[in-house]
Amino acid sequence: MFEGIQRNLGEALKRLRGRGRITEANIREAMQEVRKALLDADVNYTVANDFVQRVTERAIGQQVLRTLDPSEQIFKIVYDELVALMGPVDTSFHFAKDRPTVIMLCGLQGQGKTTTAGKLALMLRQRGRKPLLVAADLQRPAAIEQLKVLGEQIDVPVYSEAPPANAVDVCRRSLDYAKKNLFDTLLLDTAGRLHVAEMPMEELRQIDRQCRPDQVYFVCDAMTGQDAVNSAKAFNEALDLNGVILTKMDGDARGGAALSIKSVAQVPIKFIGVGEKLDRLEEFRPEGMAQRILGQGDIMDLVRRVADVQAKLTEEERLEQQRKLEKGDFTLDDFRKQFEQLKKMGPLKELLGSMPGMSEMIPEGEEPEIAFRRIQGMIDSMTKEERRNPDIIDINRRRRIAAGSGTQPHEIKQFLTQFEAMRTIMRRMATMSIWERIKMVTNMSKMGAFQPGAKLFTKKGDTGHRKSPKERARERKKRKRR
Repeated sequence: MFEGIQRNLGEALKRLRGRGRITEANIREAMQEVRKALLDADVNYTVANDFVQRVTERAIGQQVLRTLDPSEQIFKIVYDELVALMGPVDTSFHFAKDRPTVIMLCGLQGQGKTTTAGKLALMLRQRGRKPLLVAADLQRPAAIEQLKVLGEQIDVPVYSEAPPANAVDVCRRSLDYAKKNLFDTLLLDTAGRLHVAEMPMEELRQIDRQCRPDQVYFVCDAMTGQDAVNSAKAFNEALDLNGVILTKMDGDARGGAALSIKSVAQVPIKFIGVGEKLDRLEEFRPEGMAQRILGQGDIMDLVRRVADVQAKLTEEERLEQQRKLEKGDFTLDDFRKQFEQLKKMGPLKELLGSMPGMSEMIPEGEEPEIAFRRIQGMIDSMTKEERRNPDIIDINRRRRIAAGSGTQPHEIKQFLTQFEAMRTIMRRMATMSIWERIKMVTNMSKMGAFQPGAKLFTKKGDTGHRKSPKERARERKKRKRR
């Protein structure tokens, strides 16, 4: 997601770089490109115009124009305005003290309400709550059964009544059931329709009046763009929403809904769904989203992912990893295990997007998963001895490994060269803190180290004085003689 707006915004701001002094005309020209990038990303027309106007007003000033590198300051202004456009956001749950907390989910049909209810229930259970899912969608076929299946997967009970029960009565009776059985949080999965005009708004208002939910969340598909924004506005007028949950943020959405919904609907984005699995629900962070849009990655998201994976390792496994790295006997088997841990952190394309500069390093249309699967195939085609000691792999062995993995011998040689360089890096990282490691990885990504097929180390070019015309002429003569 955001590849299009990221690329277009980068091109627009790139025009301002390298100038010793930026004029008002330069700024306005660049801001027109920024405006075009926002509109191409399906950002609301009024929101895009207001955004560009605010950035222009802040950028046109003596303080900016006199700086040594004004493009960096304008970049910072764009970042600040993006954060302000999507925030501030309070992602905490506000729980009632003397009764069960009621959270109501509403939205159009097919936007992911039922799945999101399961994701929220899992998140609450992991935080020590005792949630109860309520099947209040009596319109969509198999909605109740779907919620029961999700409840079984995450070990959360589901309250349901068979049709022709009334949704309002189901919600009211579920509250009594929760009090008797000591559930502290209710998640109401309400019915939806394909269009806002067909929504049973009066039914939702009755549920709101009788159950008095502490928080009402509107669930919408980020890929619907401006339709999501308009729907959020309509639901907010009817129910007074507390927040929005954007689903399918891992898809090919252009980002217009995320950038427009706060300004147009006057409702903050609380959570985002970044995958189909039930643990793929994240708190919305405007700062991280703005960093991604500007191609700066999201370091805090990367830290969280690393911490989640490390928490699942036993102390023995962590000590074994540390020992191997420090001794320098990091093998191809260990390297393959690192790949498996990397997969647990989420989709590789999404993960690499969290690293600053990585979005530019991934070739357009290239899937990192395919490149990494090819590497795994190479390792799997080696013998135990070859994986333990890659130095013994000669040309004949490379041909055999290539035949077994569907690659070419020169690709095997290139991978082994990269592995040796990576092993050197891993040894150095073994003694670093987590922040030192992230800084090192960030610098590597900016050099293109993680691009599939890229070389980790290249010989540094000549950084001496600029050659004179006579010196260049002499070099040309030497090349011709050779």
